[in-house]
Amino acid sequence: MQPSSDAAKRNAAYAAADHVKDGMVVGLGSGTTAAYAILALGERRKHQNLQIFGVPSSYQAFQLAVVNGIPITTLEEHPTVDVNIDGADQIEPQLNLIKGMGAALVREKIVAASATTNIFIADETKKVTALGEGNQPVPIEVVPFSIALVRHRIQKLGGVALLRETKGKLGPVISDNGNVIMDATFGEINDPTVLNHQLKMIPGVVETGLFIGLTDIVYLGTDTAVQKFEAKR
Repeated sequence: MQPSSDAAKRNAAYAAADHVKDGMVVGLGSGTTAAYAILALGERRKHQNLQIFGVPSSYQAFQLAVVNGIPITTLEEHPTVDVNIDGADQIEPQLNLIKGMGAALVREKIVAASATTNIFIADETKKVTALGEGNQPVPIEVVPFSIALVRHRIQKLGGVALLRETKGKLGPVISDNGNVIMDATFGEINDPTVLNHQLKMIPGVVETGLFIGLTDIVYLGTDTAVQKFEAKR
């Protein structure tokens, strides 16, 4: 797989940002590609006087929104999000996704479930024929007390689960919710809907990085162009 480029991420993000209209509540995703969308929306606020409110899915997204002059709101104040823009780690032909390599999968999925329209953005390297291709792990947010149980149950499902550790200091990655992240590798996933259900039935699993049936539009960027894919309803 070729490495992704900043230009490809930026092209996809700016295409998605064009969907946002005056007065909308916008879900602000996490990660490097979603960061470009926040930048694009900040530029539109500055140059076009775009009036929006953002619902960030992580502290990272919150900080970026503040820096780029986007007013923040909450799901308590605005339970329905008009447009959610977020990144993806893998995208298959039915537009199901793996997300969560940035450890924000729970809040990302909550914002996505609250949205009228979900737009996911990525560079072209994230397109695959099946989720799990190339041994891409499924991130899972887990209550710390249940780590041993979750690891054992994932093994029974044919997977291998590793506790994600931080870079720069010892210890596990801790989510914005105070839980740990486990990365479970299953190889190519034949039925992501079934696997998602099996994982969520394990006590202690808060949420999985399998995003099933949530996508409306995908923009895949290259260095010079953008491909648009829409979910079939």
